[in-house]
Amino acid sequence: MRETTVTVHTGDGTPLGGTLTLPEGDGPFPAALILHGSGPLDRDGNTPRLKANLGPALASALADHGVASLRYDRRGTGSTPGDWQAAGYSDNRQDAAAAVRLLKSRADIDPDGVGVVGHSEGALHAMALAADGDVAAAVVLAGYARAGESALAWQARSVLESMPAPVRLPGRLIASGGLPSRLLNRIKAGSADKERIGGRWVNARWMREMLAHDTREDLAAIRVPVLAVTGDKDLQVDPDDLDRMAGLARGEVETHRPTDLTHLLRRTPAKPSLLAYRRLLREPVDPEILTLVADWLRPRLTGAR
Repeated sequence: MRETTVTVHTGDGTPLGGTLTLPEGDGPFPAALILHGSGPLDRDGNTPRLKANLGPALASALADHGVASLRYDRRGTGSTPGDWQAAGYSDNRQDAAAAVRLLKSRADIDPDGVGVVGHSEGALHAMALAADGDVAAAVVLAGYARAGESALAWQARSVLESMPAPVRLPGRLIASGGLPSRLLNRIKAGSADKERIGGRWVNARWMREMLAHDTREDLAAIRVPVLAVTGDKDLQVDPDDLDRMAGLARGEVETHRPTDLTHLLRRTPAKPSLLAYRRLLREPVDPEILTLVADWLRPRLTGAR
């Protein structure tokens, strides 16, 4: 495969630094936009402290199947300027749409064969792009089908129950005291891009917009093919939402709930826990998931089903 540096020009003029990966051979190629989760993630899906390396793994798998891909540094990360803590959920959504437009404008890309592969928050934006008719197919990795506030509440309960017993009890006492609710209400009632809570800056605008957004509205508007994958050991999104996705989207929908797969797209036979994330990230992205995504996506971008 061949990789080249590109720039995504956004609506407000922020240049997003990115990498375009092309397969061997001559184009125009089908292509996929790769979207990562929330936080200060660069084009590879990494933060300075946690290296998921999802971007290169997906780009390589797609290139092996003749599919080009684009991934970019989010605002305030890598070579992209800005402050990631001041970027809203809507900013991220609009940046993704700008990246699709860049792909479709290139002579080496088939404009009718552009799809999206999104993980975690990226999965939510993948649904939005599909709902707007911007892409020919969407892969939703660890997404959810509900309002953001409901998804956050499910995640909080799931993570708490995964913790060792000495940690669970204090966590329940804090929750029963209403502290998380008070913080959320403060964020929802505010208007600042950032809020200082507990001595740390929080991306308040992103949180307000994410809490209010209901992915079920996007899903109900989707007419293009969708592949939805959530592991049965995902602590951060409810795997049962796969059934809701299948019932809401109007086009072709294929769902998978792989055994032992975590939110990080790595597998573990043990009980899932956030405490195991650093260890899991030392393992490669699950190769079966990479193959599933590439095998499913290529024929839906080329029309050769």
